[in-house]
Amino acid sequence: MTFTLSKSLEILERTPRVLSNLLSGLSEEWINGNEGQNTWSAKQAVAHLIVCEETNWLPRVKIILFDNTNKTLEPISMTSHFDVAVHHTLDSLLHDFETLRKNGIEALKSYHLNDLDFIKSAFHPEIQEVNLKQLISTWAIHDLTHINQISRVLAKQYKNEVGPFKKYLKLLQCI
Repeated sequence: MTFTLSKSLEILERTPRVLSNLLSGLSEEWINGNEGQNTWSAKQAVAHLIVCEETNWLPRVKIILFDNTNKTLEPISMTSHFDVAVHHTLDSLLHDFETLRKNGIEALKSYHLNDLDFIKSAFHPEIQEVNLKQLISTWAIHDLTHINQISRVLAKQYKNEVGPFKKYLKLLQCI
């Protein structure tokens, strides 16, 4: 599939609703379960998405489009979401994510991007030059990655409960 903003928005606009439908009302055992040491729970993954909304996606879009002096994309914190998760309920995290995402998409749409905007770029210290098309594509796939992660983490909680049916459940075979 070739990149278009509208196709990316199809995913980006749905993610908060998907996560809310999947996670709202689940017990603490479901939302705080993980895959073992140094892995994330569903709640922590949602907190990570919030941190990315605040520090990654739209801030990087703005650097690529508008910052004429510093075109460097700073790495994001891969640990700050742990603190966010500890200090908030899952329901408040889901609400905050929905609000941040809605505002981010509205801002993105307000830029009235054209084909020349999508080839504008900035420098990422680990992967070098990245353009706006790549950043927005990554934003959408990042959402899908964490939806997949959350589904996998939830499935792992019943890994030992499905008995011999495990052989039919590909999701459990990879964990």
